[in-house]
Amino acid sequence: MSTITPAPTATTAETGPRPLLGYGTNGFADHPLADALDVLQSNGYDAVALTLGHPHFDPFAAGWLDRAIALRADLERRGLRVVVETGARYVLDPVRKHRPNLLDDDAEAAERVAFLVRAIEIAALLGAECVSFWSGVRPEGVESDVAWRRLVDRVREVVAAARDADVRLGLEPEPGMLVETVADALRLRAEVGDPPELGLTVDLGHCVVVEPDGVEGALRAAGEVLVNVQVDDMLPHAHEHLELGAGSVDLEQAFRVLAELGYRGVAAIELPRHSHAAPRIAEESIARLNDIIERIG
Repeated sequence: MSTITPAPTATTAETGPRPLLGYGTNGFADHPLADALDVLQSNGYDAVALTLGHPHFDPFAAGWLDRAIALRADLERRGLRVVVETGARYVLDPVRKHRPNLLDDDAEAAERVAFLVRAIEIAALLGAECVSFWSGVRPEGVESDVAWRRLVDRVREVVAAARDADVRLGLEPEPGMLVETVADALRLRAEVGDPPELGLTVDLGHCVVVEPDGVEGALRAAGEVLVNVQVDDMLPHAHEHLELGAGSVDLEQAFRVLAELGYRGVAAIELPRHSHAAPRIAEESIARLNDIIERIG
């Protein structure tokens, strides 16, 4: 992965190296992108997780390439690293949330593959840490084994594009999707040949909903292929992203494990339903995470 500029290592006087704290733009849907970046920069964030699609960055709009080049310059000026996120709800279909996906029939799945390839192209231009993506929900009437074979084939296509562009991928297990747990993601990675381009994204909130060994078990299982972390709180009975402290995620345990793993990638707040209070939550969230990082030393 030689052409990607290595991420600067975030440090504090008390703790030394630590993850790059970031915030997802899907939690700033009421702000223009420049304003959202202003808020993050003013609060001391190290990174931004850029969700492609409405309202911040249309990956298929005319001029997308020039805009990506300009955005990279802006991010470098601000000292912000970036992760490219591809989980916008209606980015490909105005009626069907998160569809088409990689499990659909060939014609529809090709749209998702093309979107992910464009995301990889944008990530290369931005010098992004990775492109994060998920498998999708199994379509009605498609057997699990058929869906799995489709997923393996299509992920191979996406990995090939990432290899050509020298970009990392972060496959995210998602509650209710075909790849739901870290174990599922590692199985998929093995079946496509354990390519170095394909890492894992772990959402800390998801761990209390679907991971049998919780947050610690999921992070340790991901281990050296962990390339991206999403930070939110959650309760075990519902896949609902909550503000930090409003659920049952043990954030101190999670960041302690990240420290033990030597994780130095992005750990970005993922609150896609909280744009109405984004400035307040951004300020409170980084204060809480910095306090945790200082305590664990």
